[in-house]
Amino acid sequence: MDAYDEDSKGPYGPDGSAGARRAGALDGPGGPPGGSGPEGAPAETDPASPADPASEPVPSTGLAALSPRYRLVAGGALAVVAAVAAVHLGMVFFSLAPANTVTKRHGKAVEAWVYPEFEQNWKLFAPNPLQQNIAVQVRAQLRTQDGDLRTTGWTDLSAQDGAAIDGNLLPSHTQQNELRRAWDFLGTTHGTDNRPVGVRGALSEQYVRRIVVLRLGRDEAISRVGTLQRVQVRSRTVNVIPPGWSGEKVSTAPAYRVLPWWTVTGDETEAGTR
Repeated sequence: MDAYDEDSKGPYGPDGSAGARRAGALDGPGGPPGGSGPEGAPAETDPASPADPASEPVPSTGLAALSPRYRLVAGGALAVVAAVAAVHLGMVFFSLAPANTVTKRHGKAVEAWVYPEFEQNWKLFAPNPLQQNIAVQVRAQLRTQDGDLRTTGWTDLSAQDGAAIDGNLLPSHTQQNELRRAWDFLGTTHGTDNRPVGVRGALSEQYVRRIVVLRLGRDEAISRVGTLQRVQVRSRTVNVIPPGWSGEKVSTAPAYRVLPWWTVTGDETEAGTR
């Protein structure tokens, strides 16, 4: 009897029965050790078969997905933004730092960058915080279509900011600080006679005048009457009433600081009406 059982019912051929042929396929020269049929071990993977999806390369995302040209543009934009941010932080730092070699040599450049828009105010941490409510008000002199001059009443700009902030969960920096910081800047650069002191005094006047002209220019009621010729600004200061348990007595009468009339230039008028 052969070493392999033959299927008595299998077809016969020149090479013997099917059982013999299966045995020869398993033991023949060059045949795979485990066979390639369902009765043997799995055959080796065909190199031409599709690759495993897990081994496929992951598509690029972010900047890597851009072409080299656009990657260069994006990298350049990020570098410019980073450089501007670094310069700004450095300027603000030197404006707050004590006098040093850099501020002595480049103090004017630092002030030109920081003031007035980026000036820092640390009064929040002062041992004696502000105990007054200061409202900035403005009135205007208009040239009517008939050529007459007409003076408006006082408009409370601080009250407008307060109304915009009240109930607003995310008030803008402009609504909270623009007018208040501008008036504080003007107060620290003017004497008791309301005359500017130094170059920063003239700059503070230009800054406050630009703010009030822009806001008056947005008032449709004023725009219908005529064009701005001059503006006058004043502050109304009232002491905050102390709590009852303090026993402190303060005056509740308002105090006014009235500045002289300022002539509005043509550029400022056009900017306010745009």
